Amino acid sequence: MREPLSDAVDNPGLVPVQRLRFDGDAPARSDTDAVIAETAIALLYNGQPHAVMMATPADLDDFALGFALGEGVVGHASEFSLVDTVHHADGIALHGAIPQARFDALDARRRGLAGRSGCGLCGVESIETAMWPPPVVGATARFVRRDVATALDLLAARQPLNDVSGGVHAAGFFDPGAGTLVVREDVGRHNALDKLAGALARAGTDPSTGVLLITSRASYEMVHKAATCGIGLLVAISAPTDLAIRTADAAGLTLAAFARGEALNVYSHPHRLTG
Repeated sequence: MREPLSDAVDNPGLVPVQRLRFDGDAPARSDTDAVIAETAIALLYNGQPHAVMMATPADLDDFALGFALGEGVVGHASEFSLVDTVHHADGIALHGAIPQARFDALDARRRGLAGRSGCGLCGVESIETAMWPPPVVGATARFVRRDVATALDLLAARQPLNDVSGGVHAAGFFDPGAGTLVVREDVGRHNALDKLAGALARAGTDPSTGVLLITSRASYEMVHKAATCGIGLLVAISAPTDLAIRTADAAGLTLAAFARGEALNVYSHPHRLTG
């Protein structure tokens, strides 16, 4: 059940709108609803435009860093700083500063993206540019299925934007040792994962120690981003694609999907899951 509208007050990820509600034979009534915010987010490096993504304007510090890491713009959080956030009439510009060597490499690669909601490869100019090999994951941590079930229960209860709007993806990182779950939400599944990656990097969290959970399907780019972060176990609530499975296998990443409670399917490197 969706949470009441009062929970949306002062939340940049939600926007109040007027609606006309019909319910059975009762007279139609006009009231206010909360919908998920979606806006154009421009990412610039050293003053030069790089990408425009449609995203939810919340946790933008995390998004800026996570996107830069996930796209290979920088290799470490220390190489990136968000120097300015500029609000325009039609969107928000995130100005990042990166080392000159990284900027030169980025310019040569010419990964200019123009994405719709949750679209991570739109605008890439060639197949060769899009399909860059995933890094090999060195994570050695192992997990029991009960840990995954616990994480799924926690994730279902910690999605405040989705509770109000009903229209958001989430990505969560569960550390079984600490019993903690970090969650980020966004209208786009790739954006949610970028925000989570940025949050982990800013907190100095070792991604190899926990489980990544996503409320979407497991696509190629979700697997690629997880491997880039160094995460060893990715659990999706929905289905995997064949390319996601092949990418996970090549990266040495454990990919599980169709996760419901303690039931799930494992498609690659099952050694990280026991019990």
